[in-house]
Amino acid sequence: MDRLPLIVQSDRTLLLEVDNALFEEARDSLVGFAELVKSPEHVHTYRVSSLSLWNAVASGMTTATILDRLTRFSQYPVPQEVITFIEDQGRRYGKLRLEISPDGHGLWLTSDDSHLLTQLTHQKAVQPYLGEALHPGYRIDPSHRGLLKQALAKIGWPADDRAGYSPGLPLTIALREREPNGQPFTLRHYQQDAIRAFWGDGGIDRGSGVVVLPCGAGKTMVGIGAMEKVQAHTLILTTSVASLHQWRDELLHKTTLTPEEIGEYSARTKVIRPVTLTTYQILSHRQKGEFVHFAALDDHDWGLIIYDEVHLLPAPVFRLTASLQARRRLGLTATLIREDGRADDVFSLIGPKRFDMPWKDLEAQGWIAEAACREIRVRLPESWRERYAMAEDQDRARIAASNPAKVGALHTLLAEHQDDHILIIGQYLDQLEAIHQEIGAPLITGQTPTAVREELYQKFRSGEVPVLIVSKVANFSIDLPDANVAIQVSGAFGSRQEEAQRLGRILRPKKDGGMATFYSLVTEDTKEQDFAQKRQLFLCEQGYRYDIAHADETGAPAKTNQAPVIPFPGGLRS
Repeated sequence: MDRLPLIVQSDRTLLLEVDNALFEEARDSLVGFAELVKSPEHVHTYRVSSLSLWNAVASGMTTATILDRLTRFSQYPVPQEVITFIEDQGRRYGKLRLEISPDGHGLWLTSDDSHLLTQLTHQKAVQPYLGEALHPGYRIDPSHRGLLKQALAKIGWPADDRAGYSPGLPLTIALREREPNGQPFTLRHYQQDAIRAFWGDGGIDRGSGVVVLPCGAGKTMVGIGAMEKVQAHTLILTTSVASLHQWRDELLHKTTLTPEEIGEYSARTKVIRPVTLTTYQILSHRQKGEFVHFAALDDHDWGLIIYDEVHLLPAPVFRLTASLQARRRLGLTATLIREDGRADDVFSLIGPKRFDMPWKDLEAQGWIAEAACREIRVRLPESWRERYAMAEDQDRARIAASNPAKVGALHTLLAEHQDDHILIIGQYLDQLEAIHQEIGAPLITGQTPTAVREELYQKFRSGEVPVLIVSKVANFSIDLPDANVAIQVSGAFGSRQEEAQRLGRILRPKKDGGMATFYSLVTEDTKEQDFAQKRQLFLCEQGYRYDIAHADETGAPAKTNQAPVIPFPGGLRS
C-alpha cells in the first residue's frame, strides 16, 4: 500500500508530503479547516486554529467530517490532543447565543450551559457588556452587540448571533435577464450557492457573514444577488473610487435599478440614495478626532451593508462596524487572511465564513483563467551588494526590491509577451517611475487623478495601451478582463493577501480561452526572497505552484552547472 501523505502532530501542525499521489486530494480536504503556514518544495505545513475551526463549522462542516479527513490521509493515528481540540472548538461555536430578550427589551445572551454563563461574569473583557441577570443568561444593551461579540471571540467563546436585523427601508430590485447590450445574464451556479449560504431562508440564523471567492469569479454578482434577496436600501463599501464606479456600472447593467436610485458618497460628491456607494477611506476619515462622514451614512435606515474586499477593512472601521450589528452584513473577499492578525474581528463583526470555493475548482470549470506562476530570481549587481551588506536590516528589503537588474529581466519578459496585455505591478513609486522612464508605458499611482486612471484602464481594456504600470492602487477591485500577464517587480513584505489580489488581476476568463501568467521578480539571496516565500503561501494553498528561473544582472543567460528545470527564453535560465 502506498504511504499516506499526512502527518498530524500533537501541536496541531499538519505536515503534508508534496511528492505523494494523494497530495492534491489531501490538500483540497485540508483547506476548509486549516491554514497553510509554509510551503517549501517537499513538505507543506498547515495549522489548525480555533478560528479556522469556527469558520469551518459556521460554513456547514462538522467536526466529524474534519476528523474523518485527517484520519483518511494520516500516516499515523491522529493524536488525542488534536481530536480533543477539534471537538472542543467545534462545540464552542454557537454554545452562546445572542437573541432578542424574552420580554422584548434589548438583547439576551443565553446558553444551555449554566456554568459557562457563570464563568462569563469573571471575564474582565466581557463584564462591562453584561446587564441584569435574565435567566438563563444576561440582558444586553443593543449598542453593545458588536463589542460583546468581539470580546467573546477573543476569550474563545464565539456567540451565534440570532438577534435578527432591522429590515431597512424597502427597495424593489430585480435582476435583468439581459444586459443593455443584449447579452443574456444569469448568475453562475456557485454564485447562487454563495447567495443561498448567506441568505438561507431569510431567517435570523443567516444574513451576515463572508463569502470567499477568487478575483475574477464575480464576487460583485454575489453582492448584487444578495441585494435582490434583501430588497432594501443598501450601503456598499469599496476600496477606491474606481471600484465604486465599477459597482455602479454593474448595478445598472445587471439590475432594474435606475441611475436616480444609486448615490455616490465620495470626496467629490456626497449623495445618499437607496443604494449608496462609498469607500473605506471616506468612512474612516476624521476631523478633530471625529468620523465626520460616518454619522451621515449611519443615520440612513439601511437593510444591507456590503463590505467589498473585507480583508482590507481598516482598523477604525471595525469600531464603527461594532455599532452596525442590527443591519444585515455581507463581506466579500478573495482571502480571509489579514496581515494585522484581526481576522477574528472580521468573524465577530461581519460574520463567519458562509461560503468558500477553491480557486482550482473554478479554474477546472472554466470560470477563471488557467494560470502559471513563475518566480524569476535576479542577482544583485556587484555594485549594490556592498550597499546591501552595509545597510540596516529595515533598509535591506527596499534595496533588494529596487534591484536595477530587474529591468533587464523585465525587458526579456516584455519581448516574450509582446502580443499580450501586460500589467507591471510594484510597491515603490521611485522604482515604478524609473521603469516608466525606461519603457515608456503609462504609470498609474495614488496620485493619478481618478479621471486619468479610468481613461487609462479603458485604453488598456481596448488594447490601445498594451502595457500598464500600476502601483498598489490597482491591487483591488479593478476589472481588466483582457490582462493575461502580470509582472510583479516589488511587493509588501510577505503579504499573502497582496499576492492573491495581484494574481487575481489576470484571472478573468480570456476570450480566446488562453491562460494567464504571473511573474514575480525577486532578488536572489536577500530578504526579498524570504518575503517572496511567505507571499506565495496562499496561492500554494489554492493549488498553484511557482516555477523558479534565474537571470543575471543584465537579464542575459547566466552561467550555471545546474540542470535545467523549465525553459525561459532570452536571458533567463532555469
